[in-house]
Amino acid sequence: MAKSASVYARIDPALKEQAETILSALGIPTSNAIDMFFKQIVLKKGLPFEVRLPYEKPVCMGALSEEELNVELEKGYADILSGRTKPAKQAFAEMRKDFNICNLK
Repeated sequence: MAKSASVYARIDPALKEQAETILSALGIPTSNAIDMFFKQIVLKKGLPFEVRLPYEKPVCMGALSEEELNVELEKGYADILSGRTKPAKQAFAEMRKDFNICNLK
């Protein structure tokens, strides 16, 4: 199919430059990268990646002072009371994925 449609977008110049530097190192022209992105949107019937706020790094409880530990425990208790919880199996799977952590059971 002939490529005859255009896409115009205003983006941050620094972001554009950073992305183009990476694409250049990969040998991929910007227009090809945009084409690949659009093809993935069609194939996935949505964005080809998860859109969410990043998680904070897991807290190492052993490295906390007593006061810091109490603050973290209060946060956890508030989450329980408000229903912001998930099964441990799901939480561990997400931590493995998000932080590239092995050996969580």
